[in-house]
Amino acid sequence: MRDGQPRLTSLAHGGGCGCKIAPAVLSEILRNARHFPAPPALLVGIETSDDAAVYRLNDTQALVATTDFFMPVVDDPFDFGRIAATNAISDVYAMGGTPILALALVGMPVDKLSPEVIGKILEGGESVCAQAGIAIGGGHTIDSVEPIYGLVVMGLVHPDRIKRNRDARAGDVLILGKPLGVGVYSAAIKKDLLDADGYREMIANTTQLNTPGKTLGDLPGVHAMTDVTGFGLLGHLLELCRGSQLAAHVDLSRVPLLRGVAALAEAGAITGASKRNWASYGHEVSLSPGISTVQQALLTDPQTSGGLLVACAPDAAEDVLALFRREGFANAAVIGEMAEGSPQVVVR
Repeated sequence: MRDGQPRLTSLAHGGGCGCKIAPAVLSEILRNARHFPAPPALLVGIETSDDAAVYRLNDTQALVATTDFFMPVVDDPFDFGRIAATNAISDVYAMGGTPILALALVGMPVDKLSPEVIGKILEGGESVCAQAGIAIGGGHTIDSVEPIYGLVVMGLVHPDRIKRNRDARAGDVLILGKPLGVGVYSAAIKKDLLDADGYREMIANTTQLNTPGKTLGDLPGVHAMTDVTGFGLLGHLLELCRGSQLAAHVDLSRVPLLRGVAALAEAGAITGASKRNWASYGHEVSLSPGISTVQQALLTDPQTSGGLLVACAPDAAEDVLALFRREGFANAAVIGEMAEGSPQVVVR
């Protein structure tokens, strides 16, 4: 309790992008859903599990539309709002687009949380939207059993510069923009294992807007892009592999991690979502001998507001890394490459 209010995380059965339905279950749901013929103007739909829908408006503009919402991953209401908004806006950047407008999605247990606490959540989201240069033009609210917050976000992109997850090429270099470990940090919070420095690092990571995406969309050497969220690095990389009909090779030693994450995972701060992720797609992953169950858990760790994953030509890698560094992504790193082969991830 804080000021007579319950901890936000105590009101939810899950938090952040760890709330996502497991990949295998989601695939089954969508497999049985009825699909209507898509109009020619719908340039990106649900075919390859891309980050957002894209609809052509004219020869030079396409609308990028996405939505994302979840339950609290932290107890501070302002931070919760910031994280959720950053995460939602990321999908527009992941398509190479520029966000232009947002709508708020708000579900709150009004019998448990005061208007002041709920207002702080909304204020946090508004602060991030202001940072991204967009307004929240409206939204929808409901009285919910669990606290839920997120955004509908719309953006613009040139139809010729959309960065789909299906356009990676054999030989492309894989670059990850943010370190992994948000799911481990969130599990550590619930176990009272995360210190103040770790919390600050978590907030800095999850509220850092993936702004390089809108510039990466203009680089011809960048072929494909997505962001790493609830399905973990391996899950979202597999979506890229399936869409592109290629294999991916990952060098585990080059994958950036948040400070102290490995030790926290060793201490048992691993989410149930990480285990569900592996159960859903582990059969499509080849792990080299010696990779531990903890290392496996880090690769499937659900990221809330995670980093961009970029597939680019080798001669564009330095430009991509330089762009990340200029915009404050000091941990951006080359983590592997795409290769000919059936869709799978090989981790060495």
